[in-house]
Amino acid sequence: MKTKNILAMKINIFLIVLLGLTQMISAQKLISKTGHIRIYSHTPMEDVDAENSQVASILDPSTGTLQFSLLVKSFSFKRTLMEEHFNENYLESDKLPKSMFTGKINNLASIDLKKDGSYPAEVNGDLTIHGVTKPVSASGTIEVKQGKITAQSKFNVDPKDYNIIIPDLVKEKIAKEIEVTVNVTYN
Repeated sequence: MKTKNILAMKINIFLIVLLGLTQMISAQKLISKTGHIRIYSHTPMEDVDAENSQVASILDPSTGTLQFSLLVKSFSFKRTLMEEHFNENYLESDKLPKSMFTGKINNLASIDLKKDGSYPAEVNGDLTIHGVTKPVSASGTIEVKQGKITAQSKFNVDPKDYNIIIPDLVKEKIAKEIEVTVNVTYN
C-alpha cells in the first residue's frame, strides 16, 4: 500500500513538473539580437543612408507584444562626416544613446506563427527617438519559413516630431520624412 502511494505521488509530481514545463515553453518569447534597421532620406542634393545591424528585439507570440531597442551610435554611414553630424548634432547620441519601440501586433489572431506562410501585420506602439516618445502605426509582413520567423516593415518618421533640429544650412539635403525599414529574424 505504501509503495502504491509513493508511486502515485511520484506520478503526480512528474505530471505537475511536465505541466509547468509545457506552460513555460508555450510562454517563451522570441528574441533577436541582430535585427536590421535602415534609415534613408532622398533629396536632389544628397541621399542619407545608414544601417544598424545591432538591433535587439523581443516578440511574445502569445500576446503579440513587440519590443525593439538600439544604440543610435550603431548606425553606420557611407560617409564618416555624415555619421559624425548624425551622432553629434542631430541625434545627440552621447546624451540620448538609445531608441526604442514598444508595441503590439493588432491582427495576431490572423497570423499562424507555427505554419509556413507570409502574413500581413498591423502594429501599433510607442516609438522613442531623441528622448521623445510618439505613437506609431505601421504595416508589415511576418514570414514563417521552416520554423524561423521574420518580421519586416517600412514606415516614415518626421524628425521634427522627435525634436531633431536640422540646421537651415543642410535642410535641403535631408528629406522632411525619413524612411525607416525594419527587418528582424527571431530565434
